[in-house]
Amino acid sequence: MASQTTLDILLLSFGVFGLLIALTLLGEFLRARLPVGQTNPVVEAFMVRVHSWWGLTIVLSLAVLSGKAGVILLFGFVSFAALREFLTFTSKRQADHLSLVLAFFVILPLQYVFVAFDWIGLFTVLVPVYAFLLLPIISALRGDTNRFLIRVAETQWALMICVYCISHVPALLTYDMPDGSDRSILLIVFFAMVVQLGDLFEYYAGRTFGRRKIAPGLSPKTLTGLLAGVLGAAVVGAVLSWITPFGVAGAAAMAALASITGMFGSIVFAAIKSDKSVKDWSHLIPGQGGFLDQLDSVIFAAPVFYHVTHLVWG
Repeated sequence: MASQTTLDILLLSFGVFGLLIALTLLGEFLRARLPVGQTNPVVEAFMVRVHSWWGLTIVLSLAVLSGKAGVILLFGFVSFAALREFLTFTSKRQADHLSLVLAFFVILPLQYVFVAFDWIGLFTVLVPVYAFLLLPIISALRGDTNRFLIRVAETQWALMICVYCISHVPALLTYDMPDGSDRSILLIVFFAMVVQLGDLFEYYAGRTFGRRKIAPGLSPKTLTGLLAGVLGAAVVGAVLSWITPFGVAGAAAMAALASITGMFGSIVFAAIKSDKSVKDWSHLIPGQGGFLDQLDSVIFAAPVFYHVTHLVWG
């Protein structure tokens, strides 16, 4: 990794830490304004999110500073944990055990190996084509047809969102920067920041000022919150345009695109959790659920961000 890129990553990390300090102080200020013994659910949820982002920011910063290998290993682990969370709530029978073993220990590692070696042709078709065809064949050969279509579809869906979609984040490393530098790793930082900060703007504005819900009975997201989140992400994108090849206007547009795609993705995950009658995918992060609860926006936004980056600026 070039020294200038390392310095830029450190600068961004310190900037994010400064922002998190400011958000922490804001939350404490809002708490202090409340009468003694009273709490505000919105403020408390806001603080829990900020606290969880401290850990996420530190982990991502260390991975990015360690270079390509660190980023790929981090997201490979995240995919494994997310796949485990998702499959915990799906229909499975003994006939599916071999398919699940292949999903965890063959398909998932191969996807990240293809990313590591820049084998884009294989990376883009392994899960949606070959895993899509192979795993149902293996389950069918076991002869158990009980809820077969549901079992197969849920496994395929799990691979698509937990492996295929998430792997598009480290796949940004395959983007060839116009100046020939290795600064494509900064696109991961840009993407993560605009999506997560957009979610934060949406959460606070939506629950403080929002009235009209986008999906009543399913998600607390409001139209006001969505607009605030997208506009906030666009502003952050414009400010961070210097680490991208997009230019100021392009960076703002890409940030807005990633933010709004991610927000609708979180609504899809809310529908899945409602269908499964669960509040959180796991209890890994106190008050914030598991990996899928933290990554629902990233999962939907990553493929869109990756492909638009390559198609428009490739």
